[in-house]
Amino acid sequence: MESIIQAATENWFWTVIGVITVIWVGFATVESIIKSTARERSRREIAAYIAEGSMTPEQGERLLRSDKSGCP
Repeated sequence: MESIIQAATENWFWTVIGVITVIWVGFATVESIIKSTARERSRREIAAYIAEGSMTPEQGERLLRSDKSGCP
């Protein structure tokens, strides 16, 4: 354990770069999960509207298609 700490202090620049990279990857993963969850929730809501008859299948299809080419 002491050798790891000693190596980290001797190479502090690369240690900082590594920590920043790990944090960046973590945040990107969480962002991706949140986007996927929101997209799936929207798809389920559109399907529910179609099933209850308050939206036509064509309207639902148009909404789903706009999601793919819409905002990032």
